[in-house]
Amino acid sequence: MSDFHSAADRVRNWGRWGDEDEIGTLNFIDEEKMREAGALVKKGAVFSLGLDFGSGGPQGDFLFRNNPIHVMTVDGGDAEHFVQHSKDWTANPTAHQISQFFADNPFRFNDDMIIMPLQAATQWDALSHTYYDGKLYNGFPASAVTSQGATRCGIDKVIDKGIATRGVLLDVVAHRGDEVCLDPAVVITPEELDEVADRQGVAVGRGDIVVVRTGWCENWRRTGERGAMATTGLSWTCAEWLHEREVAAVAADNLTVEVQQSEIDGVFLPFHLLCERDMGMMLGEYWDVTALAADCAQDGVYEFQLIAPPLSVVGAVGSPVNPIAIK
Repeated sequence: MSDFHSAADRVRNWGRWGDEDEIGTLNFIDEEKMREAGALVKKGAVFSLGLDFGSGGPQGDFLFRNNPIHVMTVDGGDAEHFVQHSKDWTANPTAHQISQFFADNPFRFNDDMIIMPLQAATQWDALSHTYYDGKLYNGFPASAVTSQGATRCGIDKVIDKGIATRGVLLDVVAHRGDEVCLDPAVVITPEELDEVADRQGVAVGRGDIVVVRTGWCENWRRTGERGAMATTGLSWTCAEWLHEREVAAVAADNLTVEVQQSEIDGVFLPFHLLCERDMGMMLGEYWDVTALAADCAQDGVYEFQLIAPPLSVVGAVGSPVNPIAIK
């Protein structure tokens, strides 16, 4: 714990961008950085890094999160039945209104809705997602997140930033020579991140978003295994590595970015705490980098323009995202 608190002191960015700042390390993404990212587009190849949001998603082990429930509220299969049975059904205003739309009219439409945790698949954590000692990022009280949402550091606070910058893929699977997925027992260290970057001939710097490939998504698709513990990820010590390079955000293709097995007795997900609460760095989870990694391996280019704005859900502590990498 003393090592954890010492690291927290070293990476803490509270007050760096003012006492009212709520976007943290996204401040590293400036106009020059966005121009640099745009200049990386050479061949116009587009890679979606988002998983599907549906009943076949990656959730299951966490009882407080479910896969999305997609429900049709109006569909073509019911169109004639609405006209036939609901035109006089005033006790059901919804059905009655739809029957009025459809009766004696060629106009038809389908409508739907989705019920889901905002972190059900590919997503960003907001800076209000994790806390300890009663404090959020920048010293805001944890009580600023109420039953009505996050009044401080909600995901909606980053919308104006846009989140478009230089992305860097660090392919740890290829570096280790693993066939698909990393050994869950071997944690990713800062030293290994340096080795991967050197092997790929790419440097990580100010304002970048680092995307780490662990192979978890590929293994899940291949086996259907969603086991929360069956994954590796970044060591909590990688927080200082990211801090030193002034990285804007970090994402991975697994479910927590960091390793699941506790590295510090009594602290669950310490990397989350250091990044989100102390540094003010958003984490992206369940990013699918399979196709991007294959292209990077083919042309030897591991940098790209990355566009990944969240949804502007007011007061949310996370958001779905469909990140786009353009090379």
